Amino acid sequence: MSTGLVHIAILGSALPYTELYSPCNGDLVLGGFFPLYFLEPESDMIQLSFLSRPMDKMAVNWWLWKNYQYVLAFCFAIQEINKDPQLLPNLTLGFQLYNSVTSGQFTLRSTLHWLTGKHYLIPNYTCQTQGKTVAIIAGTTSAFSAEIGTMLELYKTPQITYGPYDPMLSERDKFPSLYQMATSDNSLICGMLSLLLHFGWIWVAIFVSNDLKGEQFLQDILAEMVKKDVCLAYAIKLPDTKKRYKKTEISFLAEIRISSANVHILYGDVRSLYTMEILSKYYLTLGKVWIMAAKWEIVLLETQQMLHSFHGGFSFSHYKEEIPGLKHFVRTVDPSHYPEDFFLSQLWLHAFHCIPPGSLCGTIGVCPPNASFEFFPGHIDMLTISDSSYFIYNAVYAVAHALHKMLSEQIEKGSPADAAQPRILPWQLHPLLREIQFTNSAGEDVSFHETRFHMAHYDIHNIVNFPAGFRLLIKIGEFSSESKHDQSLVLNEEMIEWPVAFMETPQSLCSQRCGPGFRKIPQEGRPVCCYTCVVCPERDISNHTDAEQCIPCADHEYPNLERNHCLPKLVTFLGFEEFLGMALTCMALCFSVLTAAVLWVFVKHQDTPIVKANNRTLSYILLIALLLCFLCSLLFLGRPKTATCLLQQIAFGLVFTVAVSTVLAKTITVILAFKVTKPGRTIRQLLVSGASNSVIPICFLIQLALCGIWLGSSPPFIDTDAHSEHGHIILVCNKGSATAFYCVLGYLGSLALASFTVAFLARNLPDTFNEAKFLTFSMLVFCSVWVTFLPVYHSTKGKVMVAVEVFSILASSVGLLGCIFLPKCYIILLRPERNSLKGLKKRVSSKGS
Repeated sequence: MSTGLVHIAILGSALPYTELYSPCNGDLVLGGFFPLYFLEPESDMIQLSFLSRPMDKMAVNWWLWKNYQYVLAFCFAIQEINKDPQLLPNLTLGFQLYNSVTSGQFTLRSTLHWLTGKHYLIPNYTCQTQGKTVAIIAGTTSAFSAEIGTMLELYKTPQITYGPYDPMLSERDKFPSLYQMATSDNSLICGMLSLLLHFGWIWVAIFVSNDLKGEQFLQDILAEMVKKDVCLAYAIKLPDTKKRYKKTEISFLAEIRISSANVHILYGDVRSLYTMEILSKYYLTLGKVWIMAAKWEIVLLETQQMLHSFHGGFSFSHYKEEIPGLKHFVRTVDPSHYPEDFFLSQLWLHAFHCIPPGSLCGTIGVCPPNASFEFFPGHIDMLTISDSSYFIYNAVYAVAHALHKMLSEQIEKGSPADAAQPRILPWQLHPLLREIQFTNSAGEDVSFHETRFHMAHYDIHNIVNFPAGFRLLIKIGEFSSESKHDQSLVLNEEMIEWPVAFMETPQSLCSQRCGPGFRKIPQEGRPVCCYTCVVCPERDISNHTDAEQCIPCADHEYPNLERNHCLPKLVTFLGFEEFLGMALTCMALCFSVLTAAVLWVFVKHQDTPIVKANNRTLSYILLIALLLCFLCSLLFLGRPKTATCLLQQIAFGLVFTVAVSTVLAKTITVILAFKVTKPGRTIRQLLVSGASNSVIPICFLIQLALCGIWLGSSPPFIDTDAHSEHGHIILVCNKGSATAFYCVLGYLGSLALASFTVAFLARNLPDTFNEAKFLTFSMLVFCSVWVTFLPVYHSTKGKVMVAVEVFSILASSVGLLGCIFLPKCYIILLRPERNSLKGLKKRVSSKGS
């Protein structure tokens, strides 16, 4: 290999300029265009003068050391072909190497040098006397390939690109002589979204180059993001300039700093980043995760300042097998083996501060015995074969196979002389290149067919920068896609190195995730990823993160305090052992005992005037009815059963009917007693015959009929109340027919109202043993209790509803007992002198006087 670079500055000093390396002669020659360094005019040429002809003195101001791997892959492939007796036998391939960097000032310069073959550029002329060049390998960027493609098309020279795939370059109408080694990255978007969803990154920023390719990528990824519920924080079209040193617009940096998007997707033409070296100092402080395509590896490997900025990011590259022998070849290369290679000597001097004996530059310093690319500084990693180097290797072999096929056809046609001393015109290769198909030494099928590589397979690398300047792209996973419905992502998360700002897997969210027990409410006017978290309603749960809706628990379940899952409800009822049940039970029993004691007092003093004067039979009936009222309230307590549910309302209705009708009968008796003024009158007969007592059975039978209709049509039954008490299912007695219940209650109310009215009319009668006032007051209390009962009963549920009904029974019964019988017991027990005939006469005489 002879690749000596002549007339190029050492360590940046200015010397006469040329783009050409010393060529390696051969029967057929390939042109190689690789970005190896940046040039700029000498400082004394910046001030231009029109008084003299400008001179083209240039100086190297930036070496792209890592890109020398392109040259090594190119030369290795040519050496293999020249040694292969089965491929192009009796012919050798030579090459010419040119520096190529996309720049408005220098893009076409190297192409013109290749066409003219002279230092002085003469457009539209070729000064090479014997044309051996059959094709060129070029195109780190699609912009460079497109710009030189127009010139190459004049001569129909095949251009095979090793840069990223660009659909624009596949348009045969515009670029009929251009072939791309890279395959389409249509599945790249699916791979990036799979990575985003794997880590839950749904709030991302996108950076694309300001060209048609970047615009198309932006549209495609936004369409897929909508389907996957991933939101765009903002999109930036990177400023594009062809001069590295030209100032660019960086106003978008402020948005990067304040954005909550911690994940950035980077896509486009690499030259869009050449203009952004000034941004590296900002990136160092941001702590963002960058996701990029393989094309950005070119930038990372060519710009040392930038790699630390992307530390912890991810790079997608097409899966590739290892080329046998290439790494060994790279390990053994040194300037002593290739003394004319000026760039290699310069690279050796940069890495080891020495040049071994035998090189073109002479001996400088003393090189260590193990000096090789294997021990180069970390930022110049020559042993990790890049995608572009792999494509360069395949591109050389594609041309060789096309040439071999052409020469084989010439031999078959009987032209051995042409095969021995071939004169091949570049345009003759096009039909063969379009149809070429072969398997490279790595076992991969290579072709330029449009249908190649139906299955996309990507390697995912983690960008790692070590403190000592050692930088690597570490493979941490793979993504494969046969179709949109058959995709797989495999990651080794333990190997991932995150940006220094994150101690664990970073998050990239517009809003903090809504945990279980919450649901999302979108924020008006913002993307769907921006939302507010609200707690699920009382009976609902959400058992996963970022729930759109809460799920109601079943009737037999209830949500836990966190409202993230349902628990089985406990069956309960108003039992005797509960505080409320125990209190009501004690009240019922105490008042029952009190009623029995009053009955005993009345029976014991049954012959006294106060007992006899108020119809002691009705008093006995009323006391027994009140005793039963107190006891029937116990039917409402304890575990509901079918029998108790039936007896609750029936016993309540019938017993209270007897009690109220008895009060009505007593009131009628009082009126009849004071209306008797003449013997023989009808009223006297009614009083003597006890006609008022018939009110009780009549009222009782009417109520009994109502209860019979109730039981016959819709009787009470055991029911459950799953909503009144949190975490419990309450067993209750359903009344069956609400209409029947209110009919029974209404009938009781009408009896009470009638009793109150009659007693109120008799309140002004002579009050000696007259209980009309007490009856009036007792009915007032009774009616007040049950009028209050209705709204309170309807506003409560569960156990409280049962307790309200029991309390109303007890309160109304106590009202009757206290208002009617306590005054009498007071006289009987504490003022016995007033409960005698002698005491009665004294009271009458004292009133008369």
